[in-house]
Amino acid sequence: MATQTVDGIKKDTETRMAKSVETLKTDLGKIRTGRAHPGLLDQIRVDYYGAKTPLNQLANISAADARTLTVTPYDKGTLQAIEKAIRESDLGLNPAASGTLLRVPLPPLTEERRRELVKHVHKEGENAKVAIRNVRRDGNHHLKELLKKKLITEDDDKRAEEAVQKMTDRFIAEVDKLIAAKEHEIMQV
Repeated sequence: MATQTVDGIKKDTETRMAKSVETLKTDLGKIRTGRAHPGLLDQIRVDYYGAKTPLNQLANISAADARTLTVTPYDKGTLQAIEKAIRESDLGLNPAASGTLLRVPLPPLTEERRRELVKHVHKEGENAKVAIRNVRRDGNHHLKELLKKKLITEDDDKRAEEAVQKMTDRFIAEVDKLIAAKEHEIMQV
């Protein structure tokens, strides 16, 4: 890394921390909560003419009601391939063909499964916090390098480290909020 300014280091640190939070939001969106939402099938890949293609590029996915998703393929010939991909995914879903579309009923979550999901959510949250702390460490390391090269004063270094710590606290609080919201969503019957 070329000589960077304190502001550049702080901006880079904040951007990387924000990316960690965005990644967590994406990961939490994939965790089933008992309600049908189209994003649940986002990570499914369908074998389409030899290429693993995201399901949302091959079909329209919508929530028919709180417990059922409907998948309408753009190309009717892909219906079997889509059904097979959903069945073989680790989501535990059993789609049923209904004419030119698939109905994907979501089984109700058991209490035990809800607790497993909550543990998984906490693990994802902890991973995000570790990523944020690693970004903080990197930012502080770059600041120390500027100090060693005498490009900034010790006071500048202290102020910048305090700013990085405030950033870290803010993003970790955001992660805690996301985890608590997801936990509440999962445990609602």
